[in-house]
Amino acid sequence: MKQITILLISFILSSNILSQDTDHYSKNELIVKFNQKSVVDLRNCLSNNKFENVELDFLNSKHELYKIKSIGSKKISNTYILEFKTNQDIIDLVEIYDNTGLFEYVEPNFIGSGGGKQGLVETFPTDTYFYRQWGLYNDGSFSLASALNDADIDMELAWDIEQGSSSITIAVLDSGLKLNHPEFNGRVWENSNEESNNLDDDNNGYIDDFRGWDFANNDNDPTDDYGHGTNVTGIIGANANNNIGYAGVDWNSKLMICKILDQNNLGYYSWWVEAIYYAVDNGAKVINMSVGGSSFSNALQSAINYAHDNGVTIVACMMNENNSVTYYPAGFQNTIAVGSINPDNKRSSPFFWNSASGSNYGNHIDVVAPGNFIYGLSYQSNTNYNTYWGGTSQATPLVTGLAALLLAQDANRTPDDIRTIIRSTAEDQVGSPSEDIKGFDKYYGYGRINAHKALLHQTVGISDNRIEDKNLMMYPNPTSGFLVLRSDEGISNVKIHNISGKEIYKKQFETEQNFIEIDISNLSSGMYIINVSDKNDKNIQSKKLFIE
Repeated sequence: MKQITILLISFILSSNILSQDTDHYSKNELIVKFNQKSVVDLRNCLSNNKFENVELDFLNSKHELYKIKSIGSKKISNTYILEFKTNQDIIDLVEIYDNTGLFEYVEPNFIGSGGGKQGLVETFPTDTYFYRQWGLYNDGSFSLASALNDADIDMELAWDIEQGSSSITIAVLDSGLKLNHPEFNGRVWENSNEESNNLDDDNNGYIDDFRGWDFANNDNDPTDDYGHGTNVTGIIGANANNNIGYAGVDWNSKLMICKILDQNNLGYYSWWVEAIYYAVDNGAKVINMSVGGSSFSNALQSAINYAHDNGVTIVACMMNENNSVTYYPAGFQNTIAVGSINPDNKRSSPFFWNSASGSNYGNHIDVVAPGNFIYGLSYQSNTNYNTYWGGTSQATPLVTGLAALLLAQDANRTPDDIRTIIRSTAEDQVGSPSEDIKGFDKYYGYGRINAHKALLHQTVGISDNRIEDKNLMMYPNPTSGFLVLRSDEGISNVKIHNISGKEIYKKQFETEQNFIEIDISNLSSGMYIINVSDKNDKNIQSKKLFIE
């Protein structure tokens, strides 16, 4: 039985939802992909609306086909949108077209939405706003919700190691961007192969796409008309150290803007699919998708796999329905799926905007990140910094920014490398004991991301078998001279690294010791990372060391 049949059963079972007058999918479009035995010469199809196949052209004529549009990369052919002049019974039409035997799959053009909602505060602070960014640095004093000290991603430590690279491009597939916001000066990706001359200079199918593309309106102006995209993009990459607004996770990357949500925060899967191919083919290395739809799509899965196969990491949100329903693209194997936590370190349930909301969960979740009460930039003003959002949409760009920092640190890392590092360095058991069990669980995945530990993963040698702060006593700390180390695990090797990851002290012992004293009086004042391990360099234990 073909996969499309399973999809139809799913739609029948969901008829109580689809029978409502909701925009769950386009009422006058299909997405089709020809199978290998049905490949035809399609060069003339887009102009005369004929596939030169008698049965198919008859169907198209009968149902008043209006337009054929190719979607996806030029490298991946045979996937098309069939747009009809009038609304159709799409579910019946899927079956009718699928029964021709010409297609690998036939599916509706589904609609998903952005995964976050907005709130406002009434007062406007007169000083810097970094103190509001509890997800980056949480000292327990956040004013809008109960907060727990250090329930953050240790961003202030991570920036001492890596701040990003302008050679890395992050594609943000969302509702667009306030392109002239000062927080994005010098950061918006520009297509160097395109000029503003009403021509397709680089022959990529998009005219004058010199600063991204609006797939929702099919034009070259990806300006935000809803606000979701500007908030998300700011979390990833707002300029830092400029005495205004907020600091993004990555301070130097280029931000490719692909508008895939309309003014109502909704978008067809076809827009999402086309934007993924566009981002990959135009050099993006990380893609943020703070969007989700509950319908499985072959076309969307193919686009995700295309990105993965071309070395592009896709990070996606779990969505906010407080249930285990799988949303896509987070549900696909080749994405990093992100849930949300509150300032008190617990799963966001609910978000501030609805008592029935909450961070979705399921066995496909990878990690969680701060996502509720997330202040950010306004799509309507260059000076209003009083908006905040909540959703897995806001947690996702923190992970995207970290992925870009990991690539800036080592451009040879693959999407699987990045996912492994982010998972293995996450803080486990951060939430409620009733949900967060040791190791992987369906509510928190592998835990809350830790940007500092992720960036130390290679440079300092924090490995997956690390036992952090367990059975290791170290005193005095801070110190300025001698340091005492005690561990029941046994100590054979001591290494100290500075915050940039450079090894600046190393000592080995011929036999394992449970108690040692070392002289570090020649080290300069500052913070360091000390690692101790046994004779096989296993059971690595790590602590922060402060030298006065």
